[in-house]
Amino acid sequence: MIMSEKKNFEYAVIIASDSRSSGEKIDSCLAAIEETMSDNYKLKTSKIVPDDLDKLQETMIEFADDLKTPLILVSGGTGFSARDITPEATLKVIEKETPGISEAIRLSSREKTPYWMLSRAVSGIRGQSLIINLPGSPKAVRESITAFLPALDHGLEILLGDFLQHGSEDFSKH
Repeated sequence: MIMSEKKNFEYAVIIASDSRSSGEKIDSCLAAIEETMSDNYKLKTSKIVPDDLDKLQETMIEFADDLKTPLILVSGGTGFSARDITPEATLKVIEKETPGISEAIRLSSREKTPYWMLSRAVSGIRGQSLIINLPGSPKAVRESITAFLPALDHGLEILLGDFLQHGSEDFSKH
């Protein structure tokens, strides 16, 4: 089997938070994301936006369509409060859902908190960008990334059309 060279992927981060976007609170999730992502992921850009449907959608579209960022992580706004609208914004901009990623995050949280089932986070594809909703706390962000990181390279290679053996490889090894 021919081994392909390890890819480096760029990613973007959106922090969805009224209090962090206004400066009322300091964000710690961006640092948690950067610390948890593997070395072959490079932060391209980040933005803190309020819990506003239009602003979230605009930023996701900008990062996906204009900046052509393969991975967009959106932290915050996935709970039950009236202002938690990140999943709704994501569903409006994606073309295909990737429920396995969201399920993996919830299942990994199940071992750590009885509140795991309250996450409304979604994930999906827009063009050649994968958008993943993450919780809004640094600890939960780290745990969530750890849940999907082992499969992320493979998924992005397929999404970007870079996976040389796609269609001819024995997928039972994955």
